Amino acid sequence: MKFVDEVSIVVKAGDGGNGCMSFRREKFIEFGGPNGGDGGDGGSIYMEADVNLNTLVDYRYTRRFNAQRGENGRGADCTGAGGEDLILKVPVGTTIIDADTQEVIGDLTENGQRIRVAEGGWHGLGNTRFKSSTNRAPRQTSDGKPGELRNLKLEMKVLADVGLLGLPNAGKSSFIRSVSAAKPKVADYPFTTLVPNLGVVSIGRYKSFVIADIPGVIEGAAEGAGLGIRFLKHLTRTRLLLHIVDLAPIDDSDPAHAAQVISDEIERFSPSLAERDRWLVLNKVDQLLECEREERKQAVIDQLGWTGPVFMISALDGEGTKELAQAMMRYLEERDLRIAEDQEYAEYLVDLDQRIEDEGRARLQELDDWRALRRADVKATSDVDEDLEEDDEDEDDEDGAEIIYVR
Repeated sequence: MKFVDEVSIVVKAGDGGNGCMSFRREKFIEFGGPNGGDGGDGGSIYMEADVNLNTLVDYRYTRRFNAQRGENGRGADCTGAGGEDLILKVPVGTTIIDADTQEVIGDLTENGQRIRVAEGGWHGLGNTRFKSSTNRAPRQTSDGKPGELRNLKLEMKVLADVGLLGLPNAGKSSFIRSVSAAKPKVADYPFTTLVPNLGVVSIGRYKSFVIADIPGVIEGAAEGAGLGIRFLKHLTRTRLLLHIVDLAPIDDSDPAHAAQVISDEIERFSPSLAERDRWLVLNKVDQLLECEREERKQAVIDQLGWTGPVFMISALDGEGTKELAQAMMRYLEERDLRIAEDQEYAEYLVDLDQRIEDEGRARLQELDDWRALRRADVKATSDVDEDLEEDDEDEDDEDGAEIIYVR
């Protein structure tokens, strides 16, 4: 199934039914009075999180959704039936944004969570409602109110505890294969991973956490290069970042420079995301001799000025991966315990998460606006070129031989 994590749709709630104008007509009853019923309420539209979905591809080709309209009122004081509500299923982790105002309507983070995104129209009133002591036969009704119309933008972010960062071919997919049952594609060329992959890492019988692998980030990703900038938003909800670096690159490039490139791109994408706890993981140590490993490790640490945790692993052979997985489990447990005990720390994390969300969304919107402006400039330039070509053709016709048509 194709992975789609961002779509734009239009939702239209149902209109309210109109009120009815009717009078009671029966034998031997001379003045029956009004008996027009009210209309029914229009159906509303809801978004509901479903744990069984993992993509927004269903909304890629069907872009407009309309809820049912309320029925009109009828005689004999019959009220029109209300329109049926429309429930749209989306993956857990979907953010709903009003495309016109950029307002965040809601964030579906739990299975079964439901949010109303468009409210149905209020029903119209029948003429029975307008009866009074002075007007015993009213001929007045009211129409139903129109349902709410909204342009929505849906953004899906995977929900994971740990996120993987690194250049293409750093070994991120190999690592997730070695510590979980996930089997992402692995090959010896860049950009093997084109969509995020999730894996569940089990530590013991009752302990586990979710790890997310995203496509590799390259230099210039914050300006739109490569695939990474589009998928960096999936790391905004993680609790820990693993920065995986190829310690023995095949092109003899500097591992410290590769690590610095990723750090710079994260800083450009979201300065708050750079504040998230991050561990340095040096991969492919199986390609080095025992005497070279510590030397290269220390060289990378010195060049980066790294002060956080550092691990050396071989994702292909599984060397050091078990110890790293256990360390991540301990970190997540200690983090949860600290959140429960330290209110100030919990408030800081909530504020950090919100800043990361806002900065990431603003950055992606900035890139979308820039691309739209660029497309508009290209189209305008092509239109000007076509006009110039038409002018040149007209001038050529004027300078050429005169054609006289004879019957």
